[in-house]
Amino acid sequence: MLNEFKKFILRGNVVDLAVGVVIGAAFNSVVQSFVKDIITPIISIFGGSSRFAEAHFTIRGSQFMYGDFLDALISFLIIAAVVFFFVVQPINKLSEMALRDKNTLEPETIKCPECLSEIPKIAKRCMFCTSKISVED
Repeated sequence: MLNEFKKFILRGNVVDLAVGVVIGAAFNSVVQSFVKDIITPIISIFGGSSRFAEAHFTIRGSQFMYGDFLDALISFLIIAAVVFFFVVQPINKLSEMALRDKNTLEPETIKCPECLSEIPKIAKRCMFCTSKISVED
């Protein structure tokens, strides 16, 4: 059982996932700092408050920290944009290129000259009408 666990841990997918989580956490802290130290002070210039993250309103003694929420929302949007533009779009482009290359290959089926059904290219008889297929090279 211990050998199976060791084999599982050392598989490429688990190591890649661990690296992705660590890099993601580090990137998250960088984005959080960027929003807290750069973006929100710029917003505070226009809002009049010295600390935008502490902006709140009170209803019946309950404080609603909308500034802190907006900081988290801005951080989320930045991370989502980075993931979309630097991960999702390149993968989509690569997939599209792979499909394009696959579609340019020679087709694996042909049409039967008698019944016009799709049959495998290497067939000697049509599986639908049983007519003999002449192989033309």
